[in-house]
Amino acid sequence: MTEAAVLRQRTHEERPAPPRKGGLPAGILRTARPKQWVKNVLVVAAPAAAGELFSRHALIRLALVFVLFTACAAAVYLVNDARDADADRAHPTKRHRPVAAGQVPVPLAYAVGGGLAVLAPAAAAWLCPPAVTALLTAYLGMQLAYCVSLKHVLVVDLVVVTTGFLMRAMVGGLALGIPLSRWFLITTGFGALFMVSAKRYSEAVQMAGKEGVTRALLTEYTTGYLRFVWQLAAGVAVLGYCLWAMEEGGVPHTSVLPWRQLSMVAFVLAILRYAVFADRGTAGEPEDVVLRDRALALIGLVWMAMYGLAVANW
Repeated sequence: MTEAAVLRQRTHEERPAPPRKGGLPAGILRTARPKQWVKNVLVVAAPAAAGELFSRHALIRLALVFVLFTACAAAVYLVNDARDADADRAHPTKRHRPVAAGQVPVPLAYAVGGGLAVLAPAAAAWLCPPAVTALLTAYLGMQLAYCVSLKHVLVVDLVVVTTGFLMRAMVGGLALGIPLSRWFLITTGFGALFMVSAKRYSEAVQMAGKEGVTRALLTEYTTGYLRFVWQLAAGVAVLGYCLWAMEEGGVPHTSVLPWRQLSMVAFVLAILRYAVFADRGTAGEPEDVVLRDRALALIGLVWMAMYGLAVANW
């Protein structure tokens, strides 16, 4: 390739991507990452585990909390993309993001993100218990700090992302006044750390020896360390779940079978199956792994059925 051709290719790569069709509203919506909203379904985790999910009051309150958490997450995405617009324009994939591509002006992204960051906690203070407002405010502060500086700090970046998942799982219980089991928190926290560190490990494996890594810290983490983290997290998550499943609260089950204890088998199988993809370095997007692997999806359905039977005491 001639020097002129290399120069033209480099210029093309650094030039912002042309704005996509759909206008400004579509660009703002894309920046809010609708695909990531599925993570906020975790707000039903604690109520579902406690068997308090299907009352009218619970469904209305959880729907409200889901919307508020989604608004907080969207605020963080908008501020993050506005802050990283210049860097994203030089990236082969991120340059297609609406803010980097010029579809959404940077000041507008800041304004919409800031507006959501103010309105969501304000609405929570009006409509939800104080604990929910405090948790949403803490989530926003932590995630905005992550966008500014914490994502560049070794280990802390893993902790912040993991804590975001844990907060999602906690907020449903706080909204309905459900006591949160210590084993539930341990299982959820280390389960989230397992998936987050497996994702980082997969990114590190796939980007090994390549330029332009998507996360600067991937050049500082070693694959051996990330492997250690996801293996440790998987072990603690399994232990926490087993202790949670064995915890009867002093009341023996009266169901046909000990479904709660039997669900340990499905949970362990799910961890082992997911670890296959983590070990291969193909666990980059957790939602894609779960939805594309039929065996893992089936194990998940079996687990949900078993735990549902345990909650219903059938």
